[in-house]
Amino acid sequence: MTSPIEVEACILGAGPVGATLAALLAAGGVRAAVVDATPLPPMELPEFDGRAYAIALTSKRLLEAAGVWERLPEEPCPILGIRVADGRPGERASSLCLHFDHHEVGEEPFGWMVEARALRVALNARLPLASGLSVFAPATATVERGPEGALLRLSTGQEIRARLVVGAEGRNSPSRRAAGIAAARLDYHCMGIVGAVAHERPHRNQALEQFLPHGPFAQLPMRGLPGHPHVSAIVWTERTAIARRCLALDDAAYGRQIAARLGGHLGAVTPIGRRWSYPISALHAARYVDERLALVGDAAHGIHPIAGQGLNLGFRDVAALAELVVEAVNAGEDPGSPALLARYQAARRPDSLVMLGATHALERLFTARLAPVRLARRLGIAAVDRMPALKRFFASRAMGIGATGGLLAGGRLAGSASG
Repeated sequence: MTSPIEVEACILGAGPVGATLAALLAAGGVRAAVVDATPLPPMELPEFDGRAYAIALTSKRLLEAAGVWERLPEEPCPILGIRVADGRPGERASSLCLHFDHHEVGEEPFGWMVEARALRVALNARLPLASGLSVFAPATATVERGPEGALLRLSTGQEIRARLVVGAEGRNSPSRRAAGIAAARLDYHCMGIVGAVAHERPHRNQALEQFLPHGPFAQLPMRGLPGHPHVSAIVWTERTAIARRCLALDDAAYGRQIAARLGGHLGAVTPIGRRWSYPISALHAARYVDERLALVGDAAHGIHPIAGQGLNLGFRDVAALAELVVEAVNAGEDPGSPALLARYQAARRPDSLVMLGATHALERLFTARLAPVRLARRLGIAAVDRMPALKRFFASRAMGIGATGGLLAGGRLAGSASG
């Protein structure tokens, strides 16, 4: 048997969070490995499937630092404005709305819509070029962690010795379960429906967040596609029984359901791409660390999609952990030490708990059906629209500004080497 591969960190899971962390560590001069149970798909751009991510400003800087953003196969669509309104399906949205313009915060857009297929292509193009990074996919790992480090035995027969193991396998993280870390869960008894629509009128880079009785409905601007010059992503929260009925409809009837929630400002709409759905729940791990182990992304926390910040929250984990590991390795220190792991948890748990609490409170507030509550929240939306300082605060949080604790500077990880 060949000698074990020696790395500073081994990431389990090559989804957007795990793969970005792997690329970022490599860009910072850290020897790393990433293991995933499924093969990484080819780097050619696959057929459009309707899925997209809303990438906040600080997440864009993180992807730039990791050498991923520049490898996107197409230009992402910037979000220049956001309109927040309260309404009911089939009814005109309340005139008491809240409108954010990116110029109120700065010159940068609020965020960018990046197709899921494009981000995967960019990550797959970056990983093989990352110096000091070993990729094992498809492969599974048996992990033994101890005071001095971890030994990972791969299903391919190879072995990896690492000083830090990172669990990035998603909400059902085997790493979290193996460590005996409990996770609190909250079922919202709703489903999220994700897809895309072509529409008659241009979106002008404007997004809509409409709060409906069963949950939020978001329209997010995207680049046009061949044959469809005007396209938007749809993120729709609905009660499970209603969602299942809508998903079973033919395209024409399904499009009418979307139009009833979207309103008429974009003209006629036509569903395109696949329909995706998933149960909506919240999750929070009792702790983010264990001996030689750190959890990132959905392995540590999952929030309601009402604010569209789930992936961005995971990227903030990546920024915090990467900075700590890069600094430790460059200083000749142990990147998996109890002290470093304690600093990572202290950096990330408060932000995640605030986001978890905020999204839950918003969900409770905006699904309340009592007429006095509906009137109060509409008046509250209108009041915020007339408070420039408060609007700038909310807009800055949506962009991730002030949420990363200064971990990113000028689009590069502070202290990292060029990748």
